[in-house]
Amino acid sequence: MPKLKTKRGAAKRFKKTGTGKVSRSRAFRSHILTSKTTKRKRRLRKSALVSSANRKAVKRMLPYL
Repeated sequence: MPKLKTKRGAAKRFKKTGTGKVSRSRAFRSHILTSKTTKRKRRLRKSALVSSANRKAVKRMLPYL
């Protein structure tokens, strides 16, 4: 088998946690922030985990994660 290439865009967006799960940052935090509540913006700062439905796709994009 030849070596697999990592999707560089995905490598910049996802990180592996200590327990082996995949973390991601939340969307909707780039612009038009005046209409969003402070509570919502504070929640968007925190990272989240990739759902089980998408985990397989992320693993395929990042073979050496």
